[in-house]
Amino acid sequence: MILIAVCVALMAVIASVSGLNVAQPDLAAAFDASQSTILWIINVYTLALAALLLPLGAIGDRLGRKPMLIAGLGVFGIAGVLAGLAPSAEVMLAARLLGGVGAAMIMPITLAVITSTFPARERGRAIGVWTGVAGGGGILGMFLSAALVDLASWRWLFVLPVVLVIVALVMVLRSVPDSREASGHSFDIVGALTSVIAVIGLVLVLQEGPQRGWTHPAVLISLTAGIAATVCFVTWELHRRDASLLDVRLFRERGLAGGSITLMTVFGVQAGIFVVLFPFLQAVLGWSGLMSTLALMPMAVLMMAASGLAPKMAAHVGPRATMATGILLAGAGLALMAGIVSVDGGYLSVLPGMLAMGIGMGLSMTPSTEAITASLPRERQGVASALNDVTRELGTALGVALLGTLLAVGYRNAISGKLDGVPSSTAATAREGVANAMKAADGAGPHAPTLVHAAQQSFVEGWQQSMWAGVAVMAALLLFVLARGPKRGAPTADQAEPAE
Repeated sequence: MILIAVCVALMAVIASVSGLNVAQPDLAAAFDASQSTILWIINVYTLALAALLLPLGAIGDRLGRKPMLIAGLGVFGIAGVLAGLAPSAEVMLAARLLGGVGAAMIMPITLAVITSTFPARERGRAIGVWTGVAGGGGILGMFLSAALVDLASWRWLFVLPVVLVIVALVMVLRSVPDSREASGHSFDIVGALTSVIAVIGLVLVLQEGPQRGWTHPAVLISLTAGIAATVCFVTWELHRRDASLLDVRLFRERGLAGGSITLMTVFGVQAGIFVVLFPFLQAVLGWSGLMSTLALMPMAVLMMAASGLAPKMAAHVGPRATMATGILLAGAGLALMAGIVSVDGGYLSVLPGMLAMGIGMGLSMTPSTEAITASLPRERQGVASALNDVTRELGTALGVALLGTLLAVGYRNAISGKLDGVPSSTAATAREGVANAMKAADGAGPHAPTLVHAAQQSFVEGWQQSMWAGVAVMAALLLFVLARGPKRGAPTADQAEPAE
């Protein structure tokens, strides 16, 4: 019951991360808002979530994990109601910001409850279930969101998270025990503030860079602030040592470093895959949003199944071998997608790669998460869980920025030589993206077949460029894990028994 309660709460948060992506045109029409405003409505939630994870995770350790989880569910539920009833873009922005705050109160506590409550012999399986929900829940959330948008209205997107919050709140009140850890040190306010500034700065760079350009003054200011705050955070935490918000000295250990880098990379590649897959399914193949998200379900199902099996595999061959196997499979999936994707092959040309990716990510995520939580003592499990979530969020933003940019550049370079004879204004529109090209083809008259064919083939070439970049990243990660991945080992004494 404890595991179900925290997973339901986690599903509410995860579903809200990706849900609004499928409703961008509807939001723009409802609020008469620009694309920039719509992107802020989507991104401000992720920004608040990522920035507040570490401080709120640490506060939950001190004040009590159950009270923090209950408060977070309350804040998140109120934000969902406000968003669903929002009369304007400004109210929606405020509601999404509040939702991000509530999500940051919930997300690290869900994993901390597992690591501080479950005995060592059951903890691995419980973390596997949590990881499966965290990894596959986003795809399930997108599918349900697309169904609601197609069948009803975008406002119904907030009904599901609110219902999940109510269910989770009832279960938490009845089933989840409270746990908190006494600390002999004052709360690290400086560390909390610098961590917030660092995460906001770096995430803003990754969110705004592809839109505004990497040399835009706002992007450069964010980058400077993020790097400066990161340096200050590390310096201050080294000074605070045992009294720090996050003991950065622990990154010298295999478990924390290997788990964090693996999670960041795997979730980055996963997010980048979605950036590529959705335009392929919708603009190139002409599928609806609902059909496109349904097409991702086989990968989500295999990811969740592999996450559950990963603890058993790790117990037999060790976490490093399990992580390496998962990374190898995920890299092979990327290579398959890059090698055999084609317009004529359609969905079947990418399905084998998606299946391999799903299994690989599931096998690598669970031991990575367990390595992170096992590296920090029991009294810091809120911080450990928050660090796990921060690496996921940063990796997601990095993957979208990197693979999305490579796709866009590859597409533009490829289509430039395929538009001979197409009117200059139509060609300029087509260069902006494959979806733009498909819209432009409707009014291109006799040039329409040439334009459609050029856009589809150019997208595939851009796809291949971004996928091969992903293969290179996964190959580097595989070498790192083989050299510095976590070794087989029993839980530390701090974590051998659940918290009182």
